[in-house]
Amino acid sequence: MPCRIEPATPAPPSAATPLPAALDWIAEALDHLAAAGLERPQRIRDGRQGATVDLDGRRLVNVGSNDYLGYAGDVRLTKAASKAACAEGFGAGASPLVSGHSRAHERLEQAIATLLDVPASVTFPSGFAANSATIAALVGPGDLIVSDERNHASIIDGCRLSRANVHVYPHRGVAPLDALLAAEGTQHRRRLIVTDTLFSMDGTIAPLADLCAVARRHDAMLMVDEAHATGVFGPRGSGLVEETGCADGVHVRTGTLSKALGAAGGFVAGHADLIRWLRHSARGWIFSTAHPPAVAAAATRAIDLVAEEPHRRVELLTRAAAFRDRLIAAGLDLGGSEAQIVPVVAGTAESAVALSSRLAEAGFFVPAIRPPSVPHGRSLVRASLSWLHSHSDLDHLADAIVACLR
Repeated sequence: MPCRIEPATPAPPSAATPLPAALDWIAEALDHLAAAGLERPQRIRDGRQGATVDLDGRRLVNVGSNDYLGYAGDVRLTKAASKAACAEGFGAGASPLVSGHSRAHERLEQAIATLLDVPASVTFPSGFAANSATIAALVGPGDLIVSDERNHASIIDGCRLSRANVHVYPHRGVAPLDALLAAEGTQHRRRLIVTDTLFSMDGTIAPLADLCAVARRHDAMLMVDEAHATGVFGPRGSGLVEETGCADGVHVRTGTLSKALGAAGGFVAGHADLIRWLRHSARGWIFSTAHPPAVAAAATRAIDLVAEEPHRRVELLTRAAAFRDRLIAAGLDLGGSEAQIVPVVAGTAESAVALSSRLAEAGFFVPAIRPPSVPHGRSLVRASLSWLHSHSDLDHLADAIVACLR
């Protein structure tokens, strides 16, 4: 029987097609981006995430992924997703409140609650949605939010969506935060402190015990985003709240399934009534189609693997510490990194792009991070280390970074 020939996909309009008059401002705006060194290329990846990656036809050691435990390309997640897709189909078909919440989603939410040792959790299509929708569901006009100045964009956007009164405190600045809350007094209906636990661009860690004390002192809710810590820190791998023993002082825990867990989606976990409230008020959950059941099954399998393979997070953090020590000994500015995220500060956007390009020539994919992801003058290349990287990989990367900078 002859193979069926699929019809050719029509080519998109040429990039040289003139912009409509109403959009002619875009060309000038793009020119300004390029002139400032802020234009980003769209790379094409072939194959799976792993210790190496094929980008635009070039194989490089992959230090640009958030696949901290090496599960994104793990065949065990693929098999779990395939089995669930066969049983439940791929698309969820509807929002969770209508008919999109599948048995696979229910198992995942139970697995998250067990991992974090809390009564309940709820999953979102992305970590971005989890943060932005949750903040807007907790506070609104007449309320107060105090947010770390280096929080993720999803937290920043959630603060804006809430229409609450927002104050930004210096990065990890416990004393300024305490003073700000004291100055605001009790004039606000609700007060929310929100922070990342592990900051994605810096590799720095929030002072959780101190933040818990401030929240208690001012009768404030404390919400933390464990996106880059879930799976990596803590005796069970649930994150920095567990690592620091601060579970009693944290009221809302959010995170993502797309980094160390190698899947996709976000979550919020905590008291059962909190989760019940979010199911009735978090617009990003209520009005979004549930993410595919197959993805939920893959995430559940990854949570199982975190429990089965604790050596991965232990070895990752040990190698990361040795890598940081080598770079610090060479006199490099790592911006206070304490984790598997290791930034090398270059200064200008152009300097960061140039350093990233030189590292690619040496065989390493280490992306340049520029404003608005980091402040002006603090552009950097960010090495996101994975358990898949050997000591030898990281030794060679450290040598390459030092050589490129010199």
